[in-house]
Amino acid sequence: MGWYQEHVVPRLVDTVGGMAQGDPYRERVCAGLAGDVVEIGFGSGHNVPFYPSSVRSVAAVEPSDFGWRLAHERVIGSRVPIRRAGLDGQHLPMPDGSADAVLSTWSMCTIPDLDAALAECRRVLRPGGTLHFLEHGLAPEEPVRRWQRRLEPLQKRVFGGCHLTRRIPDHITAAGFALVELDAFYEDGAPRWLAADFLGVALSGP
Repeated sequence: MGWYQEHVVPRLVDTVGGMAQGDPYRERVCAGLAGDVVEIGFGSGHNVPFYPSSVRSVAAVEPSDFGWRLAHERVIGSRVPIRRAGLDGQHLPMPDGSADAVLSTWSMCTIPDLDAALAECRRVLRPGGTLHFLEHGLAPEEPVRRWQRRLEPLQKRVFGGCHLTRRIPDHITAAGFALVELDAFYEDGAPRWLAADFLGVALSGP
C-alpha cells in the first residue's frame, strides 16, 4: 500500500464520510442491527454513533492502519465493544455462521473482488443473518451513466480504487442473498454521477 493510499485516501474518506448530510442515511442503514455485527470498510468509524442498543459487539474490518488510528476516539467512546478483526473483506478471519449481521457503507465500491467479499459475508453470517448496506453504484439513467463511465478512471485513482459503475443489488443477489428491503435514490446535495445510492437489507439463506 503506497503513501497516498495509506495516508491521503483515509483522510479524504474521513472528511467526505463525516459530512452531516450522510447522517440520516447512516441512521437508516444501521436500524435493525442486532447481536454480533461485522462491519466491512469500517474506515474512521462514522457509523459508531448510529449502532442501535441491540448490537452486542462489532468486528471492524479495515485495511488501513491510518484509517483505524483516525477512528480511535470513536472506538474508545463507543458503548458497543469494537475490535479490529481483519484487513480484507475478501478474506474474513471468522468462523462460519459466527455473525448475526454484516454492515457495509460506501465500501463495496473499492473492494477489488466484490463477489469474493460478498461470498465471505454470507459464509460468516448465521442462517437468516442480514446484510445491511448503503452503497453508491451505477445510476438508473443513461445520461448519468455516461458521466460515470467517463469519470470512473479518475475516481479510482483519487479515491483508492472506488468504482462508480458497479451494479450493487445484482452483485448482492448473485452472491445468494435475498433482498428484503431496497431503496434506490440520489443523495441530496451531491452530483448524481457520484451519489446514485442503494440502501437496503438482504437476507442470508441456509
